Amino acid sequence: MDGIKYDLEERTAMYGEGIIKFCRGIIKDTINSPLISQLIRSGTSVGANYMEANGASSKKDFRNKIFICKKEAQETKHWLRMISTASPEYSDPARKLWKETQELTLIFQKILTSCRE
Repeated sequence: MDGIKYDLEERTAMYGEGIIKFCRGIIKDTINSPLISQLIRSGTSVGANYMEANGASSKKDFRNKIFICKKEAQETKHWLRMISTASPEYSDPARKLWKETQELTLIFQKILTSCRE
């Protein structure tokens, strides 16, 4: 379990860093600025909530934090789509991040399913 925990901690941290780097490259304007802000919040909170899940005080607390990870990842997919629409020139890097977000969403769903069994 520790190896898996560490890998997902690292993966979610690197994911958050990727979101930050992506957002730094986007031209700020009246449309993009609020989208960037929302994307930074949801995208970086995935890893933060995963870290909280690993320090959970109970199985129920762990499950709730993992659910939040999944929810934040799903929200992040939305903001990536909005940025791609607002600034199509960022669609390719956004698509790569969206794919990683989808993979993380599926991982969190699998963890949630395992917790119920």
